[in-house]
Amino acid sequence: MEKVLEVKNLHVSFKTYGGEVKAVRGVTFDLYKGETLAIVGESGCGKSVSAQSIMRLIPNPPGKIKHGSILFKGMDLTAVKEPQMRNIRGADISMIFQDPMTALNPTISIGEQIIEGVLQHKQVTRQEAKKTALEMLDLVGIPNPVERLKHYPHQFSGGMRQRIVIAMALVCQPEVLIADEPTTALDVTIQAQILDLFKEIQSKTGVSIILITHDLGVVAQVADRVVVMYAGKIVEAGSRREIFYNPQHPYTKGLLNSVPRLDIEETELVPIGGSPPDLFSPPTGCPFTARCAYAMEVCDRKYPFKTRLSQEHHVDCWLQDERAIKMLASIK
Repeated sequence: MEKVLEVKNLHVSFKTYGGEVKAVRGVTFDLYKGETLAIVGESGCGKSVSAQSIMRLIPNPPGKIKHGSILFKGMDLTAVKEPQMRNIRGADISMIFQDPMTALNPTISIGEQIIEGVLQHKQVTRQEAKKTALEMLDLVGIPNPVERLKHYPHQFSGGMRQRIVIAMALVCQPEVLIADEPTTALDVTIQAQILDLFKEIQSKTGVSIILITHDLGVVAQVADRVVVMYAGKIVEAGSRREIFYNPQHPYTKGLLNSVPRLDIEETELVPIGGSPPDLFSPPTGCPFTARCAYAMEVCDRKYPFKTRLSQEHHVDCWLQDERAIKMLASIK
């Protein structure tokens, strides 16, 4: 498969009055053409910061990409000048932000907001841009697009606003779409409609999607591959089937155990005890050690090596070490 995006050893930090917050620490992943890659993890694990780094939306100061590369079409986006980056945003890489109400300008009609992006990136007339906007509204399922183009954000429901934000992100036919918690504020019925919309759009346009979420139910429906982040690091990654049916990192197992199950009667949710580590001074070993029921002495001292379990599935955990496997086998 063709690689569309390569993120290599990405480090992002924020300088604050209390010190330097090391929000992303050595993140590496690839995105392939036409696939949906889900990045999951609890709040504060570095999901959104990683995505905003791809778009070069990290405010500097206080934030800074300290190390690593983000390769797109042979260009390292970390080294691209801002004028060139403005041409890439929206045209080649687009982003759907968490709250559609804050992503839309309440004082401008949605038609003007969609048309603006087309005029910015395409050499077309205003009439052609309006035609494109109407086609996009129709694609995302907005009824009566000719009239709705004149309306303002407050005249739409939450689900409709989310569809409009998706239309704005896709109107210039980008190769990469980053969706940051696109269904968080929606009820389950509208959420299902939005997820179906993603599948439909992807089948029609071939866009590659990075889906950022903490909702594993959403991941199960749309993702091809899954990246699990914790404390600024990727602790496990693999295909959807591998992550859901053969999780290897204790944190991944904890996330799955904390999700309600409808196929098993009278099951209790199992929360992950404790709190994430302080990223002002991240631990030298595995960041999940303090919350892990299987933690060993080595976990606190040294970060584990990456263990590759298949072509796509890899995990950073000392439990994959041969000595740990033998010890656990002897206990059983």
